[in-house]
Amino acid sequence: MANDLVIDVPEMVDKAYYKLYTSKQQYIALKGARASGKSVATAFKVVIDILRYPYVNWLVVRQFQNTQKDSTFAIIKWAVHYMGLDDYFKFTVSPLEITYKPTQQKVFFRSMDDPLKITSITTTVGKICRSWWEEAYELKSDDSFQTVIESMRGELPIGGFYQHVITFNPWSDRHWLKREFFDVDTRRNNTLAFTTTYKNNHHLNDDFIEAMKEMVVRNPNRAKVAVFGDWGISEGLVFDGLFEQRDFSMEEIAKLPKSIGLDFGFKHDPTAGEFMAIDQTNRVVYVYDEFYQQGMLTQAIAQALAQHKAYGLPITADSAEQRLTTELASVYGVPNLRTAGKGKDSVIQGVQYMQSYHYVIHPRVKGLLSEMNTYVYDKDKLGNWLNKPKDENNHACLTGNTLVETTNGSKPISELVGKSGNVYSLDTETGNVVVDEFSNVCKTRKHAPVFEVELEDGRTVKATSDHKFLTKNGWKELADLTEDDEIISI
Repeated sequence: MANDLVIDVPEMVDKAYYKLYTSKQQYIALKGARASGKSVATAFKVVIDILRYPYVNWLVVRQFQNTQKDSTFAIIKWAVHYMGLDDYFKFTVSPLEITYKPTQQKVFFRSMDDPLKITSITTTVGKICRSWWEEAYELKSDDSFQTVIESMRGELPIGGFYQHVITFNPWSDRHWLKREFFDVDTRRNNTLAFTTTYKNNHHLNDDFIEAMKEMVVRNPNRAKVAVFGDWGISEGLVFDGLFEQRDFSMEEIAKLPKSIGLDFGFKHDPTAGEFMAIDQTNRVVYVYDEFYQQGMLTQAIAQALAQHKAYGLPITADSAEQRLTTELASVYGVPNLRTAGKGKDSVIQGVQYMQSYHYVIHPRVKGLLSEMNTYVYDKDKLGNWLNKPKDENNHACLTGNTLVETTNGSKPISELVGKSGNVYSLDTETGNVVVDEFSNVCKTRKHAPVFEVELEDGRTVKATSDHKFLTKNGWKELADLTEDDEIISI
């Protein structure tokens, strides 16, 4: 029988998670960084507790039911397979349930759309005495949470215990989860609370680990949550009070005009496609779909646009990558594609315009939600808030002594900070040298690692590893350059 199996927990998870399997405290609150392995560790616990305790049935809860099948249900199914227990469990999609066949213990999946419906679940064996609250940051209120907790009652065998596991990314220090489970003065009794990070997941590849380290330098606000698992800051949020996460149907937005915003990234920054329906009358933007991924080449971007049904909708793309926009349209046939206008103070003006709307973000849209939770205003040297967002997403840099060919002669970048003017640049469509305007020159970060590139004629350029150079084979980040690359010179 499966109950006679020996489960090798040290082989399955990092030692930081051992307490998850040994604690009998009523609440286990586990906040974690991105890719910390907390969901996998909890999925193993679901299986292990069923094997260990014949009276245990699980209730797995998320705010939105339509997110369960591809997340909690799928990961528990994976855990069962990993443990070699496929023959002992039955998985059904309608209703969404998992049954341990030898005893008929069950795992039920429910949402918080109507908490009272959860309280009416009955079992044929044992009690529902375990709950897993996945992505608990989505939960709207502690009142609804408490309603479900109080419904889980009944006498258990001697030594039996009720337990509730809460897992989430801590995007804001305002969330009630902090008060209820982490703050020393207010947290609930009988609570085990701890934090894990990507360092507690030994199954990550080197590229992902490097991306996490890079985020610490490039976007420290987001890294606070995504890398270190700390509470995100709420003070100074650019879109504070202007966005909410809510499940909505396509029927609800069927008559609204739709469009797509496309922002290009590559190695360190994600390429983001955001799909929106705009209610101009009520000034509401519904963000209903998204692709958000690092390392996307042009063909992959075109495929993602097609897969997400972008064709036929107006697409506004990042103006900083004219080559990509041209290639998407001419080589891959992406229609209705135009670049965003960009000029002096365009970021501030764009933010102010966006602040005139309210944003309803669908649960499937993860990337934009995380950025809105970490996009803050900048401060001056005295710590006073400035009326401009902190620039932490576009940090490919040249050093201040790098010479730039302006129409007034060669100038170090450091002399152009805070100024506007004209420079000589290359029109990548025609290959001609043209005069173009520059603005918003600024110092982006301190103490960043800088590398020196020596050109064939002896000149050198100092830049960060993610600064892009135009080569005869297209744009390349400094870190990806080789001695065989030929950098375009004007």
